[in-house]
Amino acid sequence: MNSHPDTVSATLYVVATPIGNLADLTERARQVLASVDLIACEDTRHTQKLLQHLGIRKPLISVHDHNERDRIDQVIEHLSQGRNMALVSDAGTPLISDPGYPLVQALADAGHKVVPIPGVSAMITALSAAGLPTDRFLFEGFLPHKRSGRVERLQNVAQQTATLVFYESKHRILDSLADMAETFGADRPVVVARELTKTFESFYRGSLAEVIEQLSSHDDHQKGEFVVMVAGNPAPVTASEVDFERLFKLLLKELPPKKAAAVLAELTGQSKKDLYQQALEWKDEA
Repeated sequence: MNSHPDTVSATLYVVATPIGNLADLTERARQVLASVDLIACEDTRHTQKLLQHLGIRKPLISVHDHNERDRIDQVIEHLSQGRNMALVSDAGTPLISDPGYPLVQALADAGHKVVPIPGVSAMITALSAAGLPTDRFLFEGFLPHKRSGRVERLQNVAQQTATLVFYESKHRILDSLADMAETFGADRPVVVARELTKTFESFYRGSLAEVIEQLSSHDDHQKGEFVVMVAGNPAPVTASEVDFERLFKLLLKELPPKKAAAVLAELTGQSKKDLYQQALEWKDEA
């Protein structure tokens, strides 16, 4: 078996890998990848390129969103037989908006040792150079592909005072920023990081309206992988400031009285029965 002092039998190492610049791989990560018996990875082709760069040859097994739960027993079997393993994603820190949660949970529940090997995370890398408050931030990962789901998610965090962090792809970056401008207000400060640690690394700063204009000015600005960081709401609306009568009447335009009463009861703690009765009275008055 291997002799590296960090490696012990029946251990899964969760190894952070570079998000672009291969020089960002830590020495400890390189040593662990060289010492384990096999590597579980998101995409074997992608990880093979990294290993070739490092001059490392190891057996690889794929663990991704579509087969992760099926792989759990296989990984447990390897660890039970004393084979050390590493878990890597395509880029960055595994489990941060990447597969791995069910696997790591199952291994920990089974009594196997799980050891983090820290390194690059796109979220932390972007925040460190954004110039936005980082004492509190909320990581939302990727927004839904469809606009309806995207807008709903944005509305759910519109009152957050913490800095909001999203990942986004080149296919939806402008659409997502437009939805943020509509939901948060076009004046809300934002910093967009593109192609972090890579040749064309760029930061776009300003209001949502200004950054949309910057990205729209050239097609190249819309290429690559993005981290979007939006300043928190400086003046969130509290529950006591909501006009509940107006809200109730708006709900009644979209929902049956019983459903509208149930939603408002959940929000306010008021009696669902009383709210339903009020809805019926308004309906009779109309």
